[in-house]
Amino acid sequence: MADTRTPLVAGNWKMNGLTTEAIGLAAAVADGADGAPCTLVVCPPAVHLPLVKDALEGSGVGLGGQDCHPQPSGAHTGDVSAAMLADIGCGYAIVGHSERRTDHHETDALVQSKAAAAHGAGLIAIICIGETEAQRDRGETLSVVRAQIEGSVPPAANAGNTVIAYEPVWAIGTGRTPTAEEVQEVHARIREALGDVVGAAEAASTRLLYGGSVKPGNAAELLGLADVDGALVGGASLKADDFLAIASHSG
Repeated sequence: MADTRTPLVAGNWKMNGLTTEAIGLAAAVADGADGAPCTLVVCPPAVHLPLVKDALEGSGVGLGGQDCHPQPSGAHTGDVSAAMLADIGCGYAIVGHSERRTDHHETDALVQSKAAAAHGAGLIAIICIGETEAQRDRGETLSVVRAQIEGSVPPAANAGNTVIAYEPVWAIGTGRTPTAEEVQEVHARIREALGDVVGAAEAASTRLLYGGSVKPGNAAELLGLADVDGALVGGASLKADDFLAIASHSG
């Protein structure tokens, strides 16, 4: 990993946790964050953002939204704008997660517009990409992630406002992961494809995260790869000890 790429470990809580659970989880992460060899971020459900922000106060742990709308305001019932996330204290927004792409039929073009909206609000966009099991079985992994990079990353993206998270869809929440060699190969190709969008220098400095059944037992191997600069953690981020254990392997 390049010296300029500070490791990042982000927890995507997805649609989990009631008020007491969210506050308790955030407080536990905050209590254990001191000395972590990386930037830590948690992304709770939108309804919990203010409470989690308060629980993280003074810890240095960043706050992120799980999605944002491409428009700053308007008649978009149920949506949250990037400006609203920034206003409430977020520094990050996940966009293009495979669950959004699948469940809400989000296209690369829509993901790109959401990432641009995040940038416009001063947020760091965590842009998710990854292939399905069928695409992997057809040998299309590298072409799929290249197309997603080309279609989802705004031309104005740079290493300061963008993070790319590679999450093979078939590995999310299944307990299955690619081999370390496969993860490194894909990340290296992602960095190459990203260079075609933002330039080689920016791509070399942009953090690439791995996601998909990351847990304490496999974190050291995955986070030690040359082109893996951290992790986007799903299920394991709902247990503070597991999340912090994963982060401990990022330095």
